[in-house]
Order: sequence, then C-alpha cells, then structure tokens
Amino acid sequence: MATSTEEPQFIAKHALWTPEQQAAAEALPARIEELGLRQIRIGWGDQHGIVRGKSLTPKEFARALQSGKDFQTATLIFDTTNNPAVPPFGKNGFGVEEMTGLPDGVLVPDPLTFKVLPWADATGWILCDLHFQSGAPVPFCTRGLLRRQLDGLAERGYGLKCGLEIEFYVTKLVDPMLEPEQCSYPPDPPKVKAIAHGFQYLTDNHADEVEGITRILQDAVEELGLPLATVEDEWGPGQCEFTFDVMDGLEAADTVLLFRSAVKQICKRHGYHATFMARPGLPNFFASGWHLHQSLVEIDDGANAFADPLGESVLSPIGMEFLAGILDHAAAASVFTTPTINGYKRFRPNSFAPSKIGWAQENRGAMIRVIGQPGDPGAHLENRVGEPTANPYLFLASQVVSGLDGIDRGLTPPPASEEAYEDDRAPLPASLMDAMAALREDPLFATAFGQPFVDYLLTVKGSEVSRFLQSVTDWEHREYFEMY
Repeated sequence: MATSTEEPQFIAKHALWTPEQQAAAEALPARIEELGLRQIRIGWGDQHGIVRGKSLTPKEFARALQSGKDFQTATLIFDTTNNPAVPPFGKNGFGVEEMTGLPDGVLVPDPLTFKVLPWADATGWILCDLHFQSGAPVPFCTRGLLRRQLDGLAERGYGLKCGLEIEFYVTKLVDPMLEPEQCSYPPDPPKVKAIAHGFQYLTDNHADEVEGITRILQDAVEELGLPLATVEDEWGPGQCEFTFDVMDGLEAADTVLLFRSAVKQICKRHGYHATFMARPGLPNFFASGWHLHQSLVEIDDGANAFADPLGESVLSPIGMEFLAGILDHAAAASVFTTPTINGYKRFRPNSFAPSKIGWAQENRGAMIRVIGQPGDPGAHLENRVGEPTANPYLFLASQVVSGLDGIDRGLTPPPASEEAYEDDRAPLPASLMDAMAALREDPLFATAFGQPFVDYLLTVKGSEVSRFLQSVTDWEHREYFEMY
C-alpha cells in the first residue's frame, strides 16, 4: 500500500492536540462556513492576563489549524503599558536560549475554546497556546503553566473546581483623549463620569438604574456560553459584580480572560468605559476585588475532597492542610494574586478587603473565608485577596501549588480569626515591592514554576516598579512643592 511522504504540519508533527481537540478542529472549518464568519480572532493571554492576538480570514485560520500562526515573542518582555522590561535584542532569554533575539513563536489554537462573538459582526474567537518553532511550549505562556499544575494535581487524583466573583466599574465615556499630545506612553486616561450614584449596595432601584448596560453585558456573556450566575450592583458608583457557577480550573481561567475582554469591548462600543483596575483614581470610587472560590474534587467519583466525611467540621483534614498552605505562601503568592502597584491600595482594615494573612468561617474581613457548615458537601474556600486585573492562570496556579505544599507538609492552619482586622496576624504585603521580595525569598514557586519563570516575571514587574518610582505623583507635588 502506498504511503504519503508529505511532511506533517506543525501541530500534528509535534502532537500538540488531544484526540478531543483534533476532532473539534476537524469540525471547525465547516462550522465557520455555515455561520458565514468573515474573520476569526486568535487570542493569547499574555503575562499580565491581557489578550493579544491577530484577526485571520477563514482561509488563513484553516491553515492555522494545521500549522499554527506566527506570533512575536517580543510581547513577552513588555510590562503593563508595553514598555520593554529588558533591552529587546540582547541575550535576554531569562535562562531560555530560544528567547534570545525575540524570534517568532507559534500560536496554536485550542479548538475547544472556539466562540462566536455576539458584539462583533461575523467574527469568531479562539484561545491559543504559545510554542517555540521547535514545538516546545514557551515556558512563559501562563496558560500552559496552569495546565501543567492541573496535570500534576490530576496525577494525585484531584481536580480543581472554581467559582468566580469579579467586580469592576462601568463609567460613561466623556472624552477618549485621542488628541496626538494625549497619545503618550502610557496615554492619558479617558475622561469619564459615573453612570449612577454609589453607596446603595444591592438596592433594587439602583440595579434597575444601570440595567441598560448590564443587560447588554449579560446577554453577551450568556450567548458566549459562560456560566453566569448573578449580576449585582456593588458599593461604588457604577460598580458591578458578575458571578459565575462552578467550573473546572482551566475553564475558569479561560472564562476570566474572555469575560474581561468582552466587558471592555462591549462597553466601548456603547459609549462606556469599563475598568477592572482595583482602585480607580476617581473621587468616591470604592476598591474592586476578585473573590476566588475553590475546592478539590476526587477525580474517581467527583466527591468534594474539602468536605468533612464525618460531618464534625466544615473542612476535611485535606481541606485544612490546603488552607494552611495558601496562608503559608500568601505573601509570595501576592505577586500572582495582586500583580499591580495599585492593587495593594485595597488592603485596608474594615474595607471588605483583607489586610492580614488569616482565615475565618463566614467572615468577609478575612483573607480566606471558609464557606459551609459541618457536613456540608459543598464546603469550600473563598480567597478574597485577588484584584480583578490578576492573570487568572497565575492566580489559580498559585493556589494549587500553595495548597498542595500544605498537604505534602501536613500543615495546620493557625486558629481562625475572631476579628479579622484586629487579631494578631501577619499583614499582607504593603506594596508590590514587598510582595516581590517575598517571592524571591520563598523557594516554592521557583521549584513549581521553574526558576526562569520566576526570574522572568520579577524582571517584568520590576520594570513597572522602576517606572513608578521615577514618576512624580500628585501626592508628592501637593506635599512638597509649596511647603519647601
């Protein structure tokens, strides 16, 4: 029998898809034609959890389903506003030789993530993983990093389940600040006004006042197939919270990435500006957070490994050890859960955000809130430390790694806090700089993620810190300019 001598294409050559992904990929071209799509956006979540990518014609996308799509690894060295954190073309591989010179990488679509965007005409969307031209995964691709942690978790017989609560602001766009002199690096922020008065937490009238834009967002999120649970009016003026049902770990992280992009794009198209910034620099705007609900489940039978089988406690022994691990590494993990300079301005006493590294049952002032009653099959942890800008893959990966270390070492958490803001507990890092120092001193993440990744992320975040320290703030000008 004759055999083909044609060279396998990139994805098949390097065996980058599971059989399930391969089957989904084979069905996509016909589906795209049937839907009449004119372009497909291929997206990749960068080191900051921001989607970057390209828009492909259906013909070019069909090629990408075999060969992937070239993509610049230069984007990996950008800090939050696209400033290179290192000289671009030197030997800056962060210990990874293939990064030297910033060659093209290859975006490999994940066919299981394909969506049709409700707000963009005839447009599809798909998430990708970043590989080198050798076929090796780029170690700084955070989606791949989370997948590796989840694979390790599965080898131990567990899966990660997550629920999401994400807060953000919707404001009315007044001036996008697009005059050439305003297009600086970074640009002037847009001028906005509130869409409603704040401080009417969860009132029905207030929710109805902003329902025009929140219903548009709800319709789009549901059409995307994301498991939306609630749409809530929060504390600040125009502050919203969307919550999502329980999902598997990778699906939850992918959902955050798509949700944030969807909210910003839809709001912009309707004359609004949405921001996930933790503490906007606007009068009377309250801080926003991202509360991550999490538990482990037994892969064999789907049972909640955090539920106490004896019904005597809320958490099982494994749940308590996992909790202890998260607390033990909370300071170092803050670089992953709270990755911006601005995010640390949330950590204030009596603010509904944590200020100390502690836990309590059903207490919203604690960093970790244990939810459930003794014998509750749905018992789980809510980590309230995250900011809404956090890279979801790193946030979730940090929880898995920390929790498993608690299990491996048989850690016992300290007593539950009775007064979360008053009890004698270690404070959370006061700044991104303090969190980076804690990450350097904690060997766990370098062992789990690889020393090159930790060095890389600290370099990128260090660029952000350096630019901040060199900038003269409004506070400094008011404090010193007249007095001295």
